[in-house]
Amino acid sequence: MDASTLLIVLLIGSLATYFSGDKFAGKVALLFSVAALAVSVLLLNAFNAGQNVDVLCAWISQPKIAFALKVDGLSLAMLLLTTALTPLIVFSAFGNDHKNAKAFYALILFMAFAMAGTFLAADGLLYYIFWELALIPIYFIALIWGNGDADERRKAVVKFFIYTFAGSLFMLTAFIYMYQRAGSFLIDDLYNMRLTIKEQFWIFLAFFLAYAIKIPIIPFHTWQAKVYQKAPTVGTMLLSGIMLKMGLYSVIRWQLPIGRWAAINFMHIFIGLSIAGVIYGSIVALRQKDLKKLLAYSSLAHVGLIAAGAYTLTLDGLKGAVLQMIAHGFVVVGLFFVAEIIYRRYETRTIADMGGIRIQSPKFTSMFMILVLASVALPSTFNFIGEFTVLYSLSRIDMWFAILGGTTIILGAYYMLRMFQQVMLGQQNARLFQDVTFNEGVVLVLIIAVLFFFGIYPKPITDLITPSLQNILTFVYRTN
Repeated sequence: MDASTLLIVLLIGSLATYFSGDKFAGKVALLFSVAALAVSVLLLNAFNAGQNVDVLCAWISQPKIAFALKVDGLSLAMLLLTTALTPLIVFSAFGNDHKNAKAFYALILFMAFAMAGTFLAADGLLYYIFWELALIPIYFIALIWGNGDADERRKAVVKFFIYTFAGSLFMLTAFIYMYQRAGSFLIDDLYNMRLTIKEQFWIFLAFFLAYAIKIPIIPFHTWQAKVYQKAPTVGTMLLSGIMLKMGLYSVIRWQLPIGRWAAINFMHIFIGLSIAGVIYGSIVALRQKDLKKLLAYSSLAHVGLIAAGAYTLTLDGLKGAVLQMIAHGFVVVGLFFVAEIIYRRYETRTIADMGGIRIQSPKFTSMFMILVLASVALPSTFNFIGEFTVLYSLSRIDMWFAILGGTTIILGAYYMLRMFQQVMLGQQNARLFQDVTFNEGVVLVLIIAVLFFFGIYPKPITDLITPSLQNILTFVYRTN
């Protein structure tokens, strides 16, 4: 078994789901998504045992493009995040009736296939292909199965597509230029290129435009809140839980080692932009009346802090960023699922129309409260580990960065707890709120279990990712 096995399982799963018909599509998708998780665990065990699970074979002779997949601790962490969240996302959708369900669930698995390929690709053009493939399924998921006014939804989705596609063209231009210099798209060859300061600057900037839009970082964030609001909850989960991690992962994997001069010399600028996103997202979240938009801006604030940690170019910063990527993935999927559960009962996402749920649904209230506390980085939860490590790394660069970055905790605690109070507490709502179903409870309990387990014992993940991050930093700080 090698890394291509995971891609084959997800791709076959997508096709099998589509041809299984609407009646069985969800169950087939769940089966293959769980199988993909099992393959990821097997890859992890093989990697820890010292087996070679990389793939390298010639693909296209002119230009020279290889089908190259590389497995290390960083890519494995992202694969495990992707394949762990995908079955949860699929299972969470069972509570909704979807028209053309076979296409809906097939697109979810195809998107997981593209995202896994992005995390594995070790050839620049192959990476770009997977990067762009991931955009196609989410475009159709948001456009066809989204909510709200059709014209507004179409405008939001088209804006998202144009933004992300345009940014990706800058990245493609950078890869083509580097190929002309190195004669190869392989990541090891690109890492070992001898680029001038001017070349590094422009390549770094080209990558930044692609990744800043995908993450997103201010001022490239304008597509995010509207798409999160208009997309179906499954689409929002895929975007916030996994897809934006493609941008953060790519900053660490591609941008920093290749454009190392710009990364080092303009560190404070990019940290500043990232922290500006923390502050902006938190302040705008305070004013939101729609639950999904509030969570969208909360996500913007959290990913800004993750990006700031990555741009510190320290081992602690990179470790904290990766830990927070994984923690944020589980928390934000859980929170958007909570918003979906409420919408299934009340058919509204307006916070003012909610209230009094605690009296009718104590189990749901308890699970929602735990997710809120995890989101604001309560000690013993996974988010605390990541945010503390990132803030510590920022303090080593400049204490003001840590102070300003810490506003995500202070403001986040305020708007999240206030939102919880408005949604869950108060007088009993006139409308009946049924307590969580078995399927809904399973999804929430599994997410909470992950958050507590790695909040108390993060060592397996830190041990997995540290060697890869150390290797990347050796390329960032090399002198020749």
